[in-house]
Amino acid sequence: MSNVATTPSAPPAPPVAERGTRRPRLSGMTWLIWRQHRAAFWTMLALTALAVAWMLYQRAGLLDHLTAKGWPRSSPDTWMEDIQPYQAETLKAGLGLLLVPVIAGVFLGAPLLAGDLESGTAKLVTTQAAGPARWLAAKIGVTVPAVVVCTVALSLVCDAWWTPLTEQDGRTGWDLTVFTNTGPVPVALTVFTVLGGVAIGMVLRRTLLSMVVTFFFAVAVEVVWAMHRLDFAEPVRIVSRSGYDGSAPAVPAGGLEVDQSYLTGSGHTLPLSTCIHEPSAKAAEVCFRQKDVVGQSVDYLPLSQVSTTQWLDASVLFALAACVAVFILLRGRKRVV
Repeated sequence: MSNVATTPSAPPAPPVAERGTRRPRLSGMTWLIWRQHRAAFWTMLALTALAVAWMLYQRAGLLDHLTAKGWPRSSPDTWMEDIQPYQAETLKAGLGLLLVPVIAGVFLGAPLLAGDLESGTAKLVTTQAAGPARWLAAKIGVTVPAVVVCTVALSLVCDAWWTPLTEQDGRTGWDLTVFTNTGPVPVALTVFTVLGGVAIGMVLRRTLLSMVVTFFFAVAVEVVWAMHRLDFAEPVRIVSRSGYDGSAPAVPAGGLEVDQSYLTGSGHTLPLSTCIHEPSAKAAEVCFRQKDVVGQSVDYLPLSQVSTTQWLDASVLFALAACVAVFILLRGRKRVV
């Protein structure tokens, strides 16, 4: 027998587990901000999902009703029969969605910085983990995209839900609840109120006080905006030369009448109060003849301008939001703590 030494064989290597695809994860300051405010973010996302699901359910019921009535091939008089319950739901949703910018500003924007400043967390984070500029940028960088995602989803679903009803049920794209809750307007309006709430919280440094002030700020923004939302629209004039006692020209479907007046032979317009104080019909007729009234004119906003006006309004709101964000970053670099 040979005395050849044998080397013990090495144990078999354990099977290498297949690496799965790693999911993207938040890290660093972004992870910290998300974890710190995860309750508010998840609540916002959950409420948005519930609202979208409810509106999609209502839209399906509306389309079933319209299809049973022959929509869109039949006459609107036919498929608008028994539509009142569906109109009521859209009106209810429209009024409720007008509160979204206010709620987001109060419960998401105002506490975003005020809570950390009041509790002292801001000083701890900005002196150990990151500087004030990075901390503020992360706060805004996480919050604004979340707001945009939620409001875009609401806007798209609202537009899909209400489109079959607009132009037929007395409301058009110019109606406040439709104009404000579709297109880019709700996104811009909510971003502006949220950033306004953040700025208020940074200045006041008290959570409850900031939420109260932000509420009045957001309400004021919506009221002022509603009063001036049509400033960028360009009215179109139509005339009717049927005399001073003739009927006014009809506004096309989907249009919004903004003014009505008398028309003179020279093309000038006179207010409807012209000759209204004359003592008799004969005296009024003489007055109209003296003023050379030959018909009436109507100024209206055509439906085709809705989208353009929404984008112009949203551009102003986005510009204001950008100014507020710059204010937050500049002020926060020196006075955040």
